[in-house]
Amino acid sequence: EPFARGIMADYDVYSAATVMAETAQKLTEDEPRTRGQFLLLLSAIRSLCNHEHPPRQSLDAYLLRAMSLAGWAPSLVDCAQCGMPGPHRGFSAALGGTVCRDCRPHGTALTSTSAIEHMTALLTGGWAVAAQTPVHTAMEASRLVTSYVHWHLERRVRSLNVLERT
Repeated sequence: EPFARGIMADYDVYSAATVMAETAQKLTEDEPRTRGQFLLLLSAIRSLCNHEHPPRQSLDAYLLRAMSLAGWAPSLVDCAQCGMPGPHRGFSAALGGTVCRDCRPHGTALTSTSAIEHMTALLTGGWAVAAQTPVHTAMEASRLVTSYVHWHLERRVRSLNVLERT
């Protein structure tokens, strides 16, 4: 009720809030009394309704933080497999984030270091850095976040699939 007007007044906000709610539900199915996830969701939806940041950036920040809170924090600097200091351009959702040249599985796409920097800014609350990210880089980062969430939840977030098509 307190957020209904803010959510319903803007389709992008509504879409992001839907993904956030579905993700929170999936993350807390086995443990429904997860206070930290609830407070994170509440804060993210409040931020959306107040238009503090672009909806997709708010969503990606929420997803990265929710996954981290659930124990699946992505490695965004050092290699997720061997710990070699980064930055690295390979990103593997299955291995837990950025991977070095030696650990990178065949077929792993290379990503720009600026997309990884954008994800780091979203995860850590570096909103000034995130706001300066070019649109194409933010979209690249969003695709990485989506693949990361889908891999670790071991199922699709349906509302996220709909959002990706628009």
